[in-house]
Amino acid sequence: MILASLGIVINIVFGTVVQSLQIPLLFLDTIGTILIAVVLGPFAGALTGGLTNIIQGMITNPKNIPFAIVNIVIGLIVGFIAKKYKFNIKNAIITGLILSVVAPLIGTPIAVLVYGGVTGGGTDVIFAWLLASGQKIFTAAFIPRVTGNIIDKIVSCLLVVFIVQKMPKDLIFKKGTKNA
Repeated sequence: MILASLGIVINIVFGTVVQSLQIPLLFLDTIGTILIAVVLGPFAGALTGGLTNIIQGMITNPKNIPFAIVNIVIGLIVGFIAKKYKFNIKNAIITGLILSVVAPLIGTPIAVLVYGGVTGGGTDVIFAWLLASGQKIFTAAFIPRVTGNIIDKIVSCLLVVFIVQKMPKDLIFKKGTKNA
């Protein structure tokens, strides 16, 4: 419970700091989800991810709530990968690449259907430019999301590898898993 709560706090704090600093191509709002998925498994990661978006939506911006499904899927994917394989640098990069495609595949239809593609993020300028250049709305919304997610998800997964390596091993290793 405490670790999952810490994961939610990490997601909210890192995501808010990066958003406030307006760092391009970086969100860091899923580090807590990824961390909990690696340490406690896919379902704890999914719960952490979903609750993050609901709490963030209630505290700061309701636009985050529909994207809870993206964070839930991130928790499941990372958790299952970490359960099957050692979550080292190589697998973190591979996982980050997988997430950089899967997250926008889920998030783009939400952004388009609920918000018309504009969500108030840094990718909205690229979205508007692509839309004005004749791209279809899904393509215009998807391309900037993938671009941002490639960097963000790989960096997030690599940061989690570093964090897990520094954690006490009794918090990480569970019977039948190959984490860290």
